[in-house]
Amino acid sequence: MKYARSLFLLVLAVVLGGCGDVGYYAQCVSGHVQLMSRTRPIPTLVADPDTPPDLRRRLELVTEIRDYASQVLLLPDNASYRSYADLERPYVVWNVVATPEFALEPITWCFPVAGCVPYRGYFKEESAKAFAERLSAAGHDVFVHGVPAYSTLKWFDDPVLNTFCNREETYLAALIFHELAHQQLYIKNDSSFNEAFAKTVELVGVERWLQTQGQGPRMEAYLAGLAREEQFIGLLLKVRGRLGEIYAQPLSEELKREKKHEVLRAFQTDYAALKESWGGFSGYDHWLKRSLNNAHFASISTYHTLVPAFRTLLARQNGDLSGFYAEARALALLPRDQRQQALAQLLRDAEQLALVAEDTAGNF
Repeated sequence: MKYARSLFLLVLAVVLGGCGDVGYYAQCVSGHVQLMSRTRPIPTLVADPDTPPDLRRRLELVTEIRDYASQVLLLPDNASYRSYADLERPYVVWNVVATPEFALEPITWCFPVAGCVPYRGYFKEESAKAFAERLSAAGHDVFVHGVPAYSTLKWFDDPVLNTFCNREETYLAALIFHELAHQQLYIKNDSSFNEAFAKTVELVGVERWLQTQGQGPRMEAYLAGLAREEQFIGLLLKVRGRLGEIYAQPLSEELKREKKHEVLRAFQTDYAALKESWGGFSGYDHWLKRSLNNAHFASISTYHTLVPAFRTLLARQNGDLSGFYAEARALALLPRDQRQQALAQLLRDAEQLALVAEDTAGNF
């Protein structure tokens, strides 16, 4: 009965989406139906003697993380991430991100449930690439990337997938916390709010999860990884800012294009220096293997810019998550302009607190 309901809701989404893009919605339906048809309850798999031992241990860990998410982080207590599916591929969907050649704001696509988002997802890589080629032929900068998980925002019971089940423990916990945070709070047409809120829950959740595990070395490794991530994101935002300055100038397209490529080449030099400061850590080397364009930098601010604002909101609740969720919901209910103003003030407060902390540290 539950499976039939899922299929019905997916078909309803196609109808609500209108007739303008039936082929796209059809692949959404067939892809999700295929995914759900492969799910099995995690307790059943754990009890099954034919389940490979490594998978059984991972699913037991998933269950611990999932219970922690609801019992301690107060995230939705439902059937999501309590079943497992092996899709026999490395990613569940492939997202297409696109921007104009001389702009950094991503093109958005609007959907019945999720609202307008800065990407378009496909269950088949070749379909994503075909759509990307059409966008590229129209003169847009395009980026296609694999995605290990997605949230159906409580419309369905999202399963654990092979695409992320075997990842390192902190990554696994972060992903589950992040996706459940989308179920906790999501507002249409505001990806920056949604992703920064979920990212904040993810970060706080992993920190608290590791503290309960009493794993000092793992916490140290996690914090060191976060520090590198913040530095790398800072570099990406710096490049994004340089590109934005170029596009805002009254230059010819040819000159803009030339300066754009100069900035992207300089990124490689700046990254090499950053990598050296990390002692050769190569976790972000895949960026240098790409033919970089605007689309690679378009979503950086979406996921990260507002995180300090939400961190400040949580600090004002003395770390209490129930109060934090209530304050975040209050922000979500504001008209968009007022919400942006409130978040901008929280960002300014976060910057001021950071300056005070730096001054205090400098006095010791």
